[in-house]
Amino acid sequence: MSTLVQRTPATEPEPAPDLAGPQRPPRRRRTAPEGESRTITSAFERRRPATRAARVVLNGGLLVFLLIVCLGPILWLAKSAITPTQDTLRDPLALWPNGVDWTNLRTAWVEIDLRLYFWNTVVIALGSWATQMVVAVTGGYVLSILRPRGSRVLYGLVLSTMFVPAVVLLVPLYLTVLDLPFTHWNLVNTFWGAFLPAGASAFNVALVKRFFDNLPRELIDAARVDGCGDFRLFFGIVLPMSRPVLGVVSVFAVLAAWKDFVWPLVVLPDPAKQPLSVRLPRLAAVTELDVVLAALLISCALPIAFFLVFQRLFLRGGLEGAVKG
Repeated sequence: MSTLVQRTPATEPEPAPDLAGPQRPPRRRRTAPEGESRTITSAFERRRPATRAARVVLNGGLLVFLLIVCLGPILWLAKSAITPTQDTLRDPLALWPNGVDWTNLRTAWVEIDLRLYFWNTVVIALGSWATQMVVAVTGGYVLSILRPRGSRVLYGLVLSTMFVPAVVLLVPLYLTVLDLPFTHWNLVNTFWGAFLPAGASAFNVALVKRFFDNLPRELIDAARVDGCGDFRLFFGIVLPMSRPVLGVVSVFAVLAAWKDFVWPLVVLPDPAKQPLSVRLPRLAAVTELDVVLAALLISCALPIAFFLVFQRLFLRGGLEGAVKG
């Protein structure tokens, strides 16, 4: 006699109760619409007339303040350079109460022999620029592209010189220029002694190396596969792509040499070879105020024109490409 066994269907185990309670969905972070940056005021608030008027007033006031602070001294110098001394002393902010005196510029250029000191400054600035460009570009190329053994240690030693104050180096630098190693030449009272030490600029070397590190390595490797040597790679590929950083280094080199005072004062004792930065303070004690101000305006003209020529390269492309990483 067979017995019927009734099988119960298999049941799934009941899920364990959630002791933590119902979980909330993760909060999504609000993101600004595409093409719009996050600012203090929202897009809705910026469309309100009161907010728009406040932004215009604030931006305009800030712009006027910056113009007064930055351009105010230069504009006052340009005004005072063609103003008689008595008018400048009586009312410094008046706009030519007794007329314009254009002879101040000619007197500064001819009678106090400003053209000689101007030419000396140009020679020192050009020599300093050439020396710094050669050292910075070749040094950055070796440390970034060639990468010989021990390049990291060498780069660290180069950067360590930036922490040494320039005043500490005056005496050893002067002794080196007084008796040049190996050749035993005396470069004191020569233009060579004034601009050759400027080539040892660790900042420019680091700037150029940082820019070379961001160059496309695929292009450099492809050039090496095609049989491109080190010199051809340097002059044919690396330099043409380095125009932004070359412009930045040029601006730094020329402006630093133009305003340098201590080193030309030490190494150029002959007044006929001294630049504007050294001669103008000495001439100010024995020259009329209007002529001195005219000489200062002439000395500022070339650096301002040089910066205006390179401002687009320096502000937009050069500095950003040189320091990005």
